[in-house]
This record gives sequence, C-alpha cells and structure tokens, in this order.
Amino acid sequence: MSRIFRSDEVTVGERVVVRRRLEGVFSDVIGHVTALDPLTVRPQEVGGYPSSLDSVVIPSEQIHVVKRLSPRRIRNSDIRHVETAYARAFPGTDHAWTSDGQWLMRAGDGITERSNSATPLGRSAGFSPVPLDEIAAFYQARNLPVRLHLPERLGASALGLIEGWSLSPEILVMTRSLSSLPPSDGEGFSVDPQPDDEWLSLYHFRGRALPPAALALLSEQIDGEMGFGRLRLDGETVAITRATLTTSDDERLWLGYSAVEVAEAYRRRGLGTRLGAEVLAWGASRGASDAYLQVIASNTAGISLYEKLGFLEHHRHRYATLR
Repeated sequence: MSRIFRSDEVTVGERVVVRRRLEGVFSDVIGHVTALDPLTVRPQEVGGYPSSLDSVVIPSEQIHVVKRLSPRRIRNSDIRHVETAYARAFPGTDHAWTSDGQWLMRAGDGITERSNSATPLGRSAGFSPVPLDEIAAFYQARNLPVRLHLPERLGASALGLIEGWSLSPEILVMTRSLSSLPPSDGEGFSVDPQPDDEWLSLYHFRGRALPPAALALLSEQIDGEMGFGRLRLDGETVAITRATLTTSDDERLWLGYSAVEVAEAYRRRGLGTRLGAEVLAWGASRGASDAYLQVIASNTAGISLYEKLGFLEHHRHRYATLR
C-alpha cells in the first residue's frame, strides 16, 4: 500500500530501501539515511535497527526508486496483533464478521472512525478479495458511511478499490514494551472506571467535545478494561488520558494509551510526559506487557512527546470512506 503511506519526502534518519541500477542490474540498499545530497545510506542491523557500518553513497544517476520504510522491520503478524488489541478496545455497539471471516465490521455512535469502520483482521485479508458488497450493506443498513480501516499491508487487497474514496490523514501506530519504565511516583494520578464532568470538560476529539453518553458506552462495549486517568495539582484536574487493556490474538495484554489532554494554563510544564509515565506504570501494574498509541503523522509535537516516553513507530493506517 505504498501509494497511500509514507509518500512525503525522505529525511535524514529515516529507514529506506533504495533500488539502484548498476551496470544493467538492480541492487537494493536497505538502511538509514545519513545525508541527502548525494543520497547516503548506512545499512541496517538485523531487525531494521541503525548500525555502525560504513555508509553507502548513491549517485542520483544510479537511483531507480527510493521507498520509505517503517523504523523497524515489522511482520504482518505483528501488525495484526496490535490492530486486534485496538479493535477489541473499540468494538462499537454493533459488530459482525464478514462471511469469509476476514473483515470485522463495527458500528458505534457514528462519531469516531475507529468504532465505525471495517477492519481486515483475518489472516488472509491482505490477499483475499474485499467483500465490499457485504461491508457496504452492513453500513447502509445502519445509515452510516461505508468506511474501511486500512492498516498498511493488512489492507493491501483494498488498494485497487478505493480510487476516489476520501482518505483520512496517515496515522502512526507507535508501540513500546513495558518491561522497563520511565520514572513515576503516582502522586496526584488516579484512574476511574467512568469519566466525570471535570474529566469531560478537558476531553475533545479533534477539537470537539464528545457526548458523555458516547464515552460511557465505550467502557461498556470494550472487550477488556477501560480507565479514565487524570493528574491533579492542588486538587484540580490538569491533565487527562484514557487507557484500555485488551488482548491480541497471541494472548498478550496491551495497554492502549489515548485521549491525552493538558489544560491550557498548564501546558509546556512537562505534564504530558509525567502523565504518560504514570499511565504506563498503571498498565504494567495491571499485567500489560506492551503498549500502543496512535498519533496523526503531522503532529510532530505529539510524536516527540511519545518518543520521549520510549514509543517507536510500528506501522501506519488510514481510513477510506466511500463518498
């Protein structure tokens, strides 16, 4: 699905594959960009990690194509594990599998894409024809837009079907292990099973408030556990987040970290980092072995915050909506 993922310009530090033409044959160099003019790539270590090997300078006349890659080498099954945990966190109020067992169709409150889209979680979904008529009938019967959730690679079979559909921005899925954690002391941090008015007053989805009933329903629908976390200073809630605990199909328990908001008067004080450290510790205390979050690719400030908390890009996804 390279056409809809990582189509922006290559920058220093990114992992790429460069196909170069050498005396009539093609050769690939896979590694991390150390310079752009001329393009210079340091070959990667096993697993896609940066190495200390000598860099390779690739003259422009040799370059056939340059493709940006995820920062690490990720298997299709790794993507499916994370997306399964995510789908179990947001199953919608109504959901069903397509008859071929490859796409999970979810309908929710009609507001968020994640609870109102069909997602390819079956092991053959990336190679099988998309049952688009069945998916369309499911959403049309509920008076909802026909929408596909497209994780890269897993949604490859839909690529030829979405010409002319509306595409959401690219969304980074970032993950980290909870085997070691940033410092946290728990002071002023708590997690409640339901949001109260103070929590709701800080929460917005892409700039707009969600109905309280929609958030309350989320905690009832989840195939796992949901908690509403907050940081208090002097008795006042100054930062909030939402956390989910769900399993992937390899039985790992995942912490899902989302809905991060810091009160405007308290921003740029490191509270986002502190809140993240607290929620990671909370997830680990509940038995989670790994954590994931999602952030729009253009949100450089958010990505920087999450990298400070130890998250790395795992894969990307987008939503495609039939116009």
